Amino acid sequence: MRPVQQADATGYRSLLISGGCDPHGRVPITNEIDTVKSLRAGRRLNWHVGFARETELARIAPLVDVISFDIVGDSDTAREVYGLELSLADYLQQLCQLERVAPVVPHLTLGLRGGRISGEEQALQALAKRDTRRLILLILIPTAGTRYAQVEPPPLGEVARLFALARQLLPRAHIDLGCMRPHGRYRQQVDCLAIEANLDGIVNPTRDAEQLAVKLGRTIQWGNECCALL
Repeated sequence: MRPVQQADATGYRSLLISGGCDPHGRVPITNEIDTVKSLRAGRRLNWHVGFARETELARIAPLVDVISFDIVGDSDTAREVYGLELSLADYLQQLCQLERVAPVVPHLTLGLRGGRISGEEQALQALAKRDTRRLILLILIPTAGTRYAQVEPPPLGEVARLFALARQLLPRAHIDLGCMRPHGRYRQQVDCLAIEANLDGIVNPTRDAEQLAVKLGRTIQWGNECCALL
């Protein structure tokens, strides 16, 4: 990740346009729109926009191939993690607004609230009611310099349960395990859980997951792209 003003897109087929949010959960997507336009030619763009307003979305619409949007399953998590007074209904309403602009791929972070499960089931149930066809699952990474630096990621048993629930509730959806997940032994185990739960894709899978997929007779296809754009 680098400031858009410093971006050198030479040789790249796609870009992720992202940034920090303001106190209302909005990414300032129009501040550098001319720079983004200069990077657009021949490339697909995946955007993080948060709770961008309709007027802002209209300005970037010609530059959008897909929008990645984080779903938060309950107001306690939104308040504690982001300082936002938003409910699951608010997130679903924004999701509907974004879908009027471009294809949207919901992202759900397991253990977002400091490694605790808090609202993930409700989010999955709500997405199932909407007949969601694409979903990317992420897992909290305890990060130095944040309030969650010393927490543990969600227990593997809970992750396995939520993987299975996602597959059960969204049988027709393409579900990926995305790039944001802890490393080390935890990652090795999580990736194998994703295979066992019949998720459809894993970003940068571990060797253990590859070997398990082969052992189970799964067909492996490789892609060189942000999973939201595949």
